[in-house]
Amino acid sequence: MKYVTDTSVLIDGRISQMLERGDFEEGSVIIVPEAAIAELEAQANKGKLTGIQGLEEVARIREICKTKGISLLFLGERPNPEQIKLAKAGEIDAIIRKVAEDEDAVLITSDRVQYTVALAKGIKAIYVRQERIKPEDTIIMSFFTEDTASVHLREGVKPYAKRGRVGQLKLVEIGEDPMTMHDLQEIAHEILEAARQDEESTIEIEREGVTVVQLRDLRIAIAEKPFADRMEITAVRPVVKLSIDDYGLSEELKKRFVERQRGILIAGPPGAGKSTFAASVADYLMDRGYIVKTMESPRDLMVRDEITQYAPLEGDMRLTADVLLLVRPDYTIYDELRRSEDFQVFADMRLAGVGMIGVTHATRAIDAVQRMIGRVELGMIPQVVDTVIFIDSGRVERVYELRFTVKVPHGMFEADLARPVIEVIDFESKEVEYEIYTYGEQVVVMPIKMDAGEAEKIKKNVERAVSPYVSNYEVEVLSSNRAVIKVPPDEIPPLLGKKGRRIKKIEDSLKMSIDVQPMEEKIPVVVEESKKHWILHVEGLEGRRVSVYAGDEYLFTASVGRKGTIKVRKDREAGKIIKSALSKGESIYVRC
Repeated sequence: MKYVTDTSVLIDGRISQMLERGDFEEGSVIIVPEAAIAELEAQANKGKLTGIQGLEEVARIREICKTKGISLLFLGERPNPEQIKLAKAGEIDAIIRKVAEDEDAVLITSDRVQYTVALAKGIKAIYVRQERIKPEDTIIMSFFTEDTASVHLREGVKPYAKRGRVGQLKLVEIGEDPMTMHDLQEIAHEILEAARQDEESTIEIEREGVTVVQLRDLRIAIAEKPFADRMEITAVRPVVKLSIDDYGLSEELKKRFVERQRGILIAGPPGAGKSTFAASVADYLMDRGYIVKTMESPRDLMVRDEITQYAPLEGDMRLTADVLLLVRPDYTIYDELRRSEDFQVFADMRLAGVGMIGVTHATRAIDAVQRMIGRVELGMIPQVVDTVIFIDSGRVERVYELRFTVKVPHGMFEADLARPVIEVIDFESKEVEYEIYTYGEQVVVMPIKMDAGEAEKIKKNVERAVSPYVSNYEVEVLSSNRAVIKVPPDEIPPLLGKKGRRIKKIEDSLKMSIDVQPMEEKIPVVVEESKKHWILHVEGLEGRRVSVYAGDEYLFTASVGRKGTIKVRKDREAGKIIKSALSKGESIYVRC
């Protein structure tokens, strides 16, 4: 009997298994078409694992045939480069079928389409079902425990894993022997087969020297020469799946998500929990009746089944965006924004009226905004992104809102210097922390808040200058050349002096601008403790915005609820400061 193998069974390694089981009689002839060799060679030259696996299978077949008394032949024409390029369209399969037809041989394939076409043309064929490999039974899964965030396997190095809680991950050895090339190839082959067979897994990227696979909740990158100096497999998975309530967000911020479609950037360093937070926001929006889609490469967000996850269409996210504009979701999560094209696609969709949530790498919250400069027109940035949420160690560390205005930039005084300015505002305190504007041909990102040491030095200089004229005062330093002095209303005239000459003299001596304002009344509050919150009782100020202080330290600005209370979570920074202040006997008070 003569048997012709096609490319699929060579990649799967099925012929060597059949030979070892004795499925071929002694004296049989196995024919490997030159077309199959050419296709595998082309794949291997592109650095694809499938090509290397297929060629290694041919070498195994040759060795086994020698011991089994079975002949191995290489027949048929070698396809030209154009035919190899059209392999997906069936050109190589057609050449392989012709070899089987000419030799009156049995075609062995694990490709259902190839098998069906062969039968339709009267060619004898055997369909070999692929051996089912479940993702949970793969070797790579055996390296993971409940607290494992990632596994790192490298040729010639012991296997390592990162284990622990988010923000407290440690690199630990998980094996005593260094990984060999054979070990890694076996693991890689198993990963690829499991991904092809599992409905919830996909091969996301396959390029020269690298393959990226989404195997259930594992994102696996397989790198080899020439892309990497040695073969390496890195598998990453989310340690926890959280809901938005687990982040302790204020009701005001939650309301910001749902009051209208917005442009939101979720930023943070690698491994900080950005994608986990984005998935929790997606679930929260679905619960509020919004249609949510995602744009990902690879598709690794752990979202619910109702949310469709889109990959780059024909390798281009711009084509994916075109489809999404036809689908018209309320919100789209773009994970991750890296290249200029990503930011431009994000901006185009946002300006088309789609609510957008982008995930991007940044070491500081302001860096996320700076990454858009030069990629999106400066004046359009607040229309594209109005909220920045910075995540670190799995927690929401900072929230900014962006506002566009025309004003004299901070530190400038001449009215004719007014220009369009983007204000970056702390969401909790409502204080402006940065201003972004053009100065000449440069884009300036100007920090408004000062270094604590420098601010304290300026504050002492101002206090020394005003203390001879007023007995009760408070100094707030806004910048190196501007401060606010709050004094009781009856002490304002002595400080200003006749026709404002005294305050002008103080300003000239300090070389800075000073605003004199009436002192706000301190209103003490009663603090009640519950299981998760500090409850501040501020009866009589219902619905008003107040600033909360612990001793002399400003904490935050908030609106008083209808019941005359303000709730502060104990696990937030403000809650910890309140606890510390109370333990020291310091008073908690508010100012309207």
